[in-house]
Amino acid sequence: MSKVKYYYDSENLAYRKIKTRKSKKFGVIMLFLLAAALFGLLSFVVLLNTPYFETPKDRLQAREIENLKLNYAILNKKMDQANGVIDAIEERDNNLYRAYFNKAAIPDSIRKVGLPGLNRYKKLEGYDNSQLVMNTTKRIDVLSKELVIQSKSLDDILKLAAAKSDFLSAIPAIQPVRNENLKQLASGFGYRTDPFTKVKKMHEGMDFTAKTGSPVYATGDGVIARADNSASGYGNHIVIRHGFGYETLYAHLSKYNARAGQKVSRGDVIGYVGSTGRSEAPHLHYEVHKDQKVVNPLNFYYGNISAVEYVAIAHLANQENQSLD
Repeated sequence: MSKVKYYYDSENLAYRKIKTRKSKKFGVIMLFLLAAALFGLLSFVVLLNTPYFETPKDRLQAREIENLKLNYAILNKKMDQANGVIDAIEERDNNLYRAYFNKAAIPDSIRKVGLPGLNRYKKLEGYDNSQLVMNTTKRIDVLSKELVIQSKSLDDILKLAAAKSDFLSAIPAIQPVRNENLKQLASGFGYRTDPFTKVKKMHEGMDFTAKTGSPVYATGDGVIARADNSASGYGNHIVIRHGFGYETLYAHLSKYNARAGQKVSRGDVIGYVGSTGRSEAPHLHYEVHKDQKVVNPLNFYYGNISAVEYVAIAHLANQENQSLD
């Protein structure tokens, strides 16, 4: 039962009951309910924005963010390892491969510079973990560029290696007549007595004495430029064009085993010893030309003789005796 309230009526000198109007009661009740609703709403908003009150969606997003941070950390660790590997490759590339082929090293200012564009990473700004994402993206871009540069460098090295291999195969590096077929080295490169005029003149090759029909070998890879007897004094002779400025000449042959235009490899039999042309006895006259100038063939016999044999040949070649042509 509600408590009855009175008020004192001074005019009638009596206490009278306080009668509350229904509309006023309703207003009070509505005001109370509105205050309670506002208080509840404010409390919900405050609780929603505190770490002590998370929705399932918030917990899921937080877990995904932590997973992403962990994945970025793993990715950066793997990039550290990749950078170590590529640094070692670049070191060998600059100081071994490129040095061997006499190519300038690629400086770090080119290898490790980032990609151009001031606003390249602008779209990644403005997020909670923007710095982490931007730094990782930049590292990936630099690493990708390093790999592209290194790949191109290795392509260049492969081309240089192929050219070097061709060069080494082309150099006239063996004797044109094998030691077991030689009687002796009759005459070397330099001024020698002419067997017909008995006057000293420049002997532009080396004379190897051997039996008629002894095999004559190509001293390097190349193409037969000529195989004929049209040049004065050489008789039947062959000229091999090796490339890289090298040519070799094989003169006084008894017969050919190759024709003009034919490709030959070092060690192929291209003809046989004879005494055709201006020759005093069966032998092979052998010349080496570099950039259209005659050079001493003695400098090229490193492919099939020992050091002792080289010294012996050098001693005989340097004697100022009589040539055979």
